[in-house]
Amino acid sequence: MEEYALIMRHEDGLKVASPEQIQTWMKQTMDWINSISAQNKFVGGTGLPFADAKVVWHNKVVTNGPFGDIKETIGGFIMVKAGSVEEAVELAKGCPVLQGEGNSVEVRKIAKGDGIH
Repeated sequence: MEEYALIMRHEDGLKVASPEQIQTWMKQTMDWINSISAQNKFVGGTGLPFADAKVVWHNKVVTNGPFGDIKETIGGFIMVKAGSVEEAVELAKGCPVLQGEGNSVEVRKIAKGDGIH
């Protein structure tokens, strides 16, 4: 089996959600992760909060971020084991992030020193 990163992207991720909405989303996300774990396919992952975030640009300028004029943010990622990218995509289709208009989950194979770019 290969490992894949499922990267959760939120369009307009800076909207303020109510504590109740956040609690519902977290429960849905944990249920989804637990279902992957029950298949022995969960490797790890984490959310990526906005607090203390910085962006280092090509010219070495550092800005607070991810804020400002961006349309989407990365809310977190998990790593899963799958026999193919298609299987990883099927796991990604269950992600609660996809309930939001414009949200997406990017599926990327994790390179293991095998020259894959």
